[in-house]
Amino acid sequence: MADAVKGDDDFTFVSAPAISPDGQVATITAYPKTGPQDAETTDTLDRLRDDVLPGVQSSTDTTVEVGGFTASNEDFSSVVAGKLPLFIGVVVLLSALLLLVVFRSVVIPIKAALMNLLSIGAALGFVTLIFQEGHGADLLGIGTGPIESFVPVLMFAIVFGLSMDYEVFLMSRVHEEWEATRDASRAVGRGLQTTGRVITAAALIMILVFGSFALGDDRVIKLFGIGLASAVFFDAVIIRCLLVPAIMELLGRRAWWLPSWLDRRLPRIQIESADAIHAPEPEPGRA
Repeated sequence: MADAVKGDDDFTFVSAPAISPDGQVATITAYPKTGPQDAETTDTLDRLRDDVLPGVQSSTDTTVEVGGFTASNEDFSSVVAGKLPLFIGVVVLLSALLLLVVFRSVVIPIKAALMNLLSIGAALGFVTLIFQEGHGADLLGIGTGPIESFVPVLMFAIVFGLSMDYEVFLMSRVHEEWEATRDASRAVGRGLQTTGRVITAAALIMILVFGSFALGDDRVIKLFGIGLASAVFFDAVIIRCLLVPAIMELLGRRAWWLPSWLDRRLPRIQIESADAIHAPEPEPGRA
């Protein structure tokens, strides 16, 4: 086994087998020419597992396991990548069903899911541009390398929750106006007018808090800080205050479309009180 690994030119040193006292297990340490996070090291690992070791394994009737920093990261990344679509699908589906019941609309949940995924995708692209591609990495004092495999999962969970919070806060006010007036354009305008400042202020606080993480020394902490700060900025400023009102204005009454048969079967959940929905607006000059 050691001789087979030595025959690969991408390894600089291969140790002699260290055999356990019972003679059942042997450990061989091999050092590749490239660094742990280099793409070439991953290629070497794949070639070792797919081409170099299988022939020796079958001819010697042994079981071979390849470990180490790069191998562990690659295996963990494969598991995460395999589960990520299911994780995203379940979260998005359950959130969409909840919005469907609350806002009595088929369009609102679809729009919310697409906008939330857009903000998450923009944030992941932004951190990839810095931490993996190296644009602006010198300003942060970090080296470039692959994004850690657990980062997309954690960022998706956190950012999707924040995005849905902003979505419900904005759309609940729009829905309240829609129920009271049945004027789609006015509902969007009033909803944005009454929630825009609060969303922007809350987003600014979170951007400053998350952005402060970039002042630390740890690369992962910096990655999370910049990723979450950029996600909140994209979501609160660009999506909630620009794209969502524009889409709602363009859709008009169609944004609140719900088939009658589905309306009869859905349970009724009301997040704002009936008094708030039907209360008349105060007269000018009166509190």
